[in-house]
Amino acid sequence: MTVHWHPNALAEAAAAARFYRNKRQGLAQRFLNCLEEAVHRVELHPHIYREVEPGIRKCRVATFPYALIFRTGPDVQIVAMMHLRRQPGYWQERT
Repeated sequence: MTVHWHPNALAEAAAAARFYRNKRQGLAQRFLNCLEEAVHRVELHPHIYREVEPGIRKCRVATFPYALIFRTGPDVQIVAMMHLRRQPGYWQERT
């Protein structure tokens, strides 16, 4: 299964990495490693994650307050890299 990123989700992931890069040395790399691991889990088993809307699922990123919001189908489309403590549901216009 192939994973595709919505441009806004990719921008959100990049912004989070920049934030962590400015916080402490090595933290951005740790974030990116956790993000990569979450994407890999979604790629292997997308249907094990809870549906938040019909056809839309959520996978938490380990250690960090983020979740991947993604659509399932023949491929996986990541529609948002959602911060868990800010504006829930802002991504719904992308689905």
